[in-house]
Amino acid sequence: QVQLVESGGGVVQPGGSLRLSCIDSGFTKEYYAIGWFRQAPGKEREGISCISVNDGSTYYANSVKGRFTISRDNAKNTAYLQMNDLRPEDTAVYYCALRPGPAKPPGLGVVEYDYWGRGTQVTVSS
Repeated sequence: QVQLVESGGGVVQPGGSLRLSCIDSGFTKEYYAIGWFRQAPGKEREGISCISVNDGSTYYANSVKGRFTISRDNAKNTAYLQMNDLRPEDTAVYYCALRPGPAKPPGLGVVEYDYWGRGTQVTVSS
């Protein structure tokens, strides 16, 4: 069974940084991408970044571009989201997800991703 497990969430002051991790397992096909999404209370789930595990190509939503960086250690099946200059509006539950296939552009649509982690809470507050 495909599993994704997020970790690294917590409480941080505005301007601070956090690094999220996502370990995936059980997906045996050659091509796929890992995406990061977030959902704040009362709002729709928002795609913020994704990375191809095959060629390392990345994509960012405008809301986080220049502040967040996605990466992946393929040997460890672990994706990371380095979040810098955090703002109160970044407060949300953050999810990682898996999108099968080599499709381009990778995309940040929720419906494009077949497997999801349970999420990790990020709270940005003074």
